[in-house]
Amino acid sequence: RSFEKGLAKSEKENKPVFILFQEVPGCSTCRNYGNDVLSHPQIVEAIETLFVPVAIFNNKGGKDAAVLKYYGEPSWNNPVVRIVDSKKENLIKRVNGNYSKLGIVHAMVFALQAAEKEIPVYLDLLKQSLEAEASGVETATFSMYCFWTGEKKLGSMDGVLETQPGFKNGHEVVEVKYNPILISKVDLKEGAEKSNFKLMENNSKFRMDREPKYYLSKSVYRFVPMTQLQATKVNAKIGNNQSPDKYLSPMQIDLLKEIKKNPKKKWKSAINVDLEKAWDRCNE
Repeated sequence: RSFEKGLAKSEKENKPVFILFQEVPGCSTCRNYGNDVLSHPQIVEAIETLFVPVAIFNNKGGKDAAVLKYYGEPSWNNPVVRIVDSKKENLIKRVNGNYSKLGIVHAMVFALQAAEKEIPVYLDLLKQSLEAEASGVETATFSMYCFWTGEKKLGSMDGVLETQPGFKNGHEVVEVKYNPILISKVDLKEGAEKSNFKLMENNSKFRMDREPKYYLSKSVYRFVPMTQLQATKVNAKIGNNQSPDKYLSPMQIDLLKEIKKNPKKKWKSAINVDLEKAWDRCNE
């Protein structure tokens, strides 16, 4: 709530300042932005760990009004985000009118790049997922001798967002959701054929297997809430006997450590559970 303290902390910790200009208690747009976008677990984590978050109320006087005046922000306004350095200089253009998860994730990524900071893998994966949702996701189904192997192989390919094992026309198959901007159907097909997987063009019904993400489901990682893209990549890494920790955020790593320390606690599987619901369940 103190811009001055935020700037001082920014200089000390060498982090950009994330300023939220917000009407309090706020209109429906303000409340929805908070309840939807600014409550997403990984967006919250990124704001709180990679930046110095500062809240400026745009309908108050005193020091809030002084910051508003400095940046030429209107009072009694919808939410606005500015990301600045310790010298009060903007790192990116102000974010206004775009009240989407992708809008704020793009802002954070671009600001970190402007500040010459490393982009954490978990934040980049979140960006990829949201970009794919915005541009359009495509689906392809491949038949194979073992869908556990199929998930492992296909899930490791760049551009693949999600894998689900199941059955189609009596065959073991993996249904793949992918971003056609990052990987074309032709390239996906060619990559799959290297493992002797066959693209299925028919429209017969897909029936999902009861054990999705097999390698993940047999590990302690199954209790860690993840996005679908994270789960896909983690499952592939575990299936290849490699550590998947690079795909997890610091909070997820901390939870993993707690799970390992308390194996007798009745942790619930987070596989195929919405990230926000799974985090809420962990915090109960």
